[in-house]
Amino acid sequence: MSEQAASPALPLTGLKVVEFTHMVMGPTCGLVLADLGAEVIKVEPPGGDRTRELLGVGAGFFPLFNRNKKSVMIDLRHPDGAAVARALAASADVVTENFKPGAMDKYGLDWTSLHAANARLIYVSCKGFLPGPYEHRTALDEVVQMMGGLAYMTGRPGDPLRAGSSVNDIMGGMFGAIGALGALVQRGVTGRGQLVRSALFENNVFLVGQHMLQYAITGAAPDPMPQRISPWGLYDVFTVAGGEQIFLAAVSDAQWQTFCELLGFDDLQRDARYASNNARVRARAQLLPELRRRLADVPARRLAELFEGAGLPFAPIRRPEELYEDTHLRATGGLADIVLTDGERAGETVQTTLLPLSLDERRLGVRQGPPSKGADTDAVLAALGYDASRITALRSAGVVA
Repeated sequence: MSEQAASPALPLTGLKVVEFTHMVMGPTCGLVLADLGAEVIKVEPPGGDRTRELLGVGAGFFPLFNRNKKSVMIDLRHPDGAAVARALAASADVVTENFKPGAMDKYGLDWTSLHAANARLIYVSCKGFLPGPYEHRTALDEVVQMMGGLAYMTGRPGDPLRAGSSVNDIMGGMFGAIGALGALVQRGVTGRGQLVRSALFENNVFLVGQHMLQYAITGAAPDPMPQRISPWGLYDVFTVAGGEQIFLAAVSDAQWQTFCELLGFDDLQRDARYASNNARVRARAQLLPELRRRLADVPARRLAELFEGAGLPFAPIRRPEELYEDTHLRATGGLADIVLTDGERAGETVQTTLLPLSLDERRLGVRQGPPSKGADTDAVLAALGYDASRITALRSAGVVA
């Protein structure tokens, strides 16, 4: 018996989730529930979720966000396919979807229809916008970053720049899962399910809420992050020996004193211009160039050793691919093997990242890699009561695959 099989049951063991999702936001919601132990059944269209075929930055979407799930392929456009999907949804505790407003209504898979058939159902709708003037707009992570102030804050003045990850898609899916968990707790009290909505735009607004409040409190519009007034004097990226870069910080007067002692900067320690954090913030225009000059020939490794030994904040500047060799990730089980199911590397084993949490001192691992197209169609339909001849007939008619 494997170590995972011998482990105690996960929190959502026994919970059944049916998801009608694609891309990132909806699948992330299902991923969180699946990693927590739920049986998550992914309904894919004929030919499979098109996310499987994405190139470039989209190549990692399907294998990252669809582990620990089952796959069935159903043609919802066929009346019999829609009927199968409704039967599957009726058997679920949670249904998730992230298609355009009204898309699920055509198949009787909307909240109103499914709730009428199962009052205990929790329905998670992941959209671009919550209901309102914008709800019918087509939203993407980049769209809401641009209109929601995040791209403005990330880029340099006049050069809005999206964040380097699908932050709204991922967090929007996470908030959908949080809403589902809250609804499950309440269902335990009331016996009734409810509609949970999560949205990209509102998630983005939540992310920039700190900057909105900065304006509300100070009356000063926040500058983009590259131009911001830092609350700390030493808090920046430095180019050091050999052209390497490292982030260094001292966020208190005690840390500043330690920094000066470590590097032998006694003159800076005694300089009245840098006597307090706020004084250093006001003098950053003079302080940072001086620090850059003094640190230019110090090896990044040496700085890292000094800062780690003294408990000062620091960070090497890493690329994503370098994290596969990160000492901490490898030592703490932050990476897990999966077998790819699509593309030229189908059948190969690669490593994926896990949810950034542990329960009872254990990470939530990969029980099952991303599913191949329709891998579980027969088993899932059989569990719904479809016999072999009926499944064969549906497959022959192109309703399922």
